[in-house]
Amino acid sequence: MRRRTARRAQGDAHGDPLDAAQERRVRAVLALGGVPQADLPDGVQQVRLRLLERAARGDEAPRDVSAWAAVVASNLAMDWHRAKRRQERLGERLASLRQHEHSSGEDTSVLSLAVAQGLDDLPDAQRQVLVLRFYADLPVRSIAQELGVPEGTVKSRLHTAVRALRARLHEDEVV
Repeated sequence: MRRRTARRAQGDAHGDPLDAAQERRVRAVLALGGVPQADLPDGVQQVRLRLLERAARGDEAPRDVSAWAAVVASNLAMDWHRAKRRQERLGERLASLRQHEHSSGEDTSVLSLAVAQGLDDLPDAQRQVLVLRFYADLPVRSIAQELGVPEGTVKSRLHTAVRALRARLHEDEVV
């Protein structure tokens, strides 16, 4: 019986590099970064893989695994958006080749849709700090350390992103 307990403890120590709280935070950052629900498990696995790759290379463990994982998740969400934009542009080109025009029936009066669209329209660096600050609830100092930029840069990006998002919501008459 003691051997089983020792093996479980050893397996836990060498098993999953993310604890349950860190995994929830990663899922939240991915979801709020615009990654669809169906792709969240893959995103969480990517974060785990990157942690394991760091260990395999012999790199020092992150000071704050939770903050590091949130930044990696934010980067993955940006990558997802880039890929989505490429697919959309390809779709637009194909549609123009077919010369089929479809009117967009999207309802932009719903706040959540407007915020999601507003986030999509932000430059990657602004969206990243906005998601990390307000959705992952990281302090400015942690964001700056994890991204390797000065705190003033993070504050400036946050200010610009919030102003742009607020203008977008007012422009769409959502708020």
